[in-house]
Amino acid sequence: MTTEPLNVWVVDDDQSVRWVLEKALRQADMRARSFERAEHLLDAIQHETPDVLITDIRMPGMSGIALLERLQEASPGLPIIVITAHSDLENAVAAYKGGAFEYLPKPFDIDEAIDLVFKAARQNGIAPFNGEAAAKKSPSLIGKAPAMQEVYRSIGRLAGSSMTVLITGESGTGKELVARALHQHSPRANKPFVALNTSAIASELLETELFGHEKGAFTGADAKRIGRFEQADGGTLFLDEIGDMSPALQTRLLRVLAESEFYRVGGQASVRVDVRVIAATNQDLPRAVKESRFREDLYHRLNVIRINTPPLRQRRADIPMLLSHYFAEAAKELESPAKTVDAEALDILQTYDWPGNVRQLVNATRRLTLTAPGSVIASQDIPSDLGGAQTPQRATLEWTRSLGAWAQQQLTATDGATLLASALPEFEKTLIQSALNQTHGHRQEAAKLLGWGRNTLTRKMKALNLD
Repeated sequence: MTTEPLNVWVVDDDQSVRWVLEKALRQADMRARSFERAEHLLDAIQHETPDVLITDIRMPGMSGIALLERLQEASPGLPIIVITAHSDLENAVAAYKGGAFEYLPKPFDIDEAIDLVFKAARQNGIAPFNGEAAAKKSPSLIGKAPAMQEVYRSIGRLAGSSMTVLITGESGTGKELVARALHQHSPRANKPFVALNTSAIASELLETELFGHEKGAFTGADAKRIGRFEQADGGTLFLDEIGDMSPALQTRLLRVLAESEFYRVGGQASVRVDVRVIAATNQDLPRAVKESRFREDLYHRLNVIRINTPPLRQRRADIPMLLSHYFAEAAKELESPAKTVDAEALDILQTYDWPGNVRQLVNATRRLTLTAPGSVIASQDIPSDLGGAQTPQRATLEWTRSLGAWAQQQLTATDGATLLASALPEFEKTLIQSALNQTHGHRQEAAKLLGWGRNTLTRKMKALNLD
């Protein structure tokens, strides 16, 4: 390793970013040189090559991704760190496919940036991945929180690979979306993506679901059936909830992963397939291995690369973005105007723990789109099971909504002539019973609470058979 100071170049159209990085690099005893445009760097690199390059993605003129493409030809092996304020999956994958050493979203920690420079310099000379320059979009993966950035980095690093991947995380965190993104950014993108939730199928049926069966293999097998492995040949098979698979099927799956062949149920000839397997679970598989509920050799075969999908409570900063996206989706689905959320309601939703994670949030946007009366969702519109407070105003709102729903049902079923005649006695009976409960049966006090005289209360109770 050279004893000369590292020569680090920075390309960013933001003058403040260039200034901060130059100052930090020099304080770390490195030589720093900055450029406002990618074109200026390409001119300079004809005469001198830096040890490490830091570049933005979105800049006037040539973009950072286009710069990466040019540098793969002009300076192969140059470690490049990409920084950007537009920290989504598309940019992350494009950066890695373009040959980036690392991807760093803004705002970044300056110490982390310096550490990355040293790390990149230590690995200088390793040729970057030579893949496509642009990534396909995966709009369903939404978020800019640090926990999601790590997911994007993992997908980006695997962009040119067909490795087996194990995705872990709580239910509702988007494990299938990550699996689809891995497929879309892999060399198998133009081949089938087949998903199967193994816990949703009875164990006695799962074998034929995975491997298919021959005609006559069992009662009711009137024709040959192609299983999911054959359907996914050349592409990707996503096996969700893999931790629930029976021991016998774990053994068969292990053989397929090891030998890339299997037998259909009732079959005599082996079937060879070329399938990338991505598995997912919300269980603690290492613990399942210790308790002999999951095969250790299968666990190690699946756990080549692991990606953890973070729970929503660990990425609260993404909640406004997710709400905006899924309210728009709910509006399209329900053919109604998209709802927005006021500041107080947003605070309630951001502090709620979301035990069902993003899946629960998606369902909540549909529910609020239907139940919130106005175009702007306010705090009183948030139900208590989503963190809303049970205030008197909310209680009034909820019972009047229930009354309105009942009235609409009655009007639809009948001509409505008896609507008030049937509703009023039940309404008065409920109020009288509540007042008597409050006063422990004292009629004089109950009448005062209801705004009646004692005689009126007595007459009403007699008429309603409450005596």
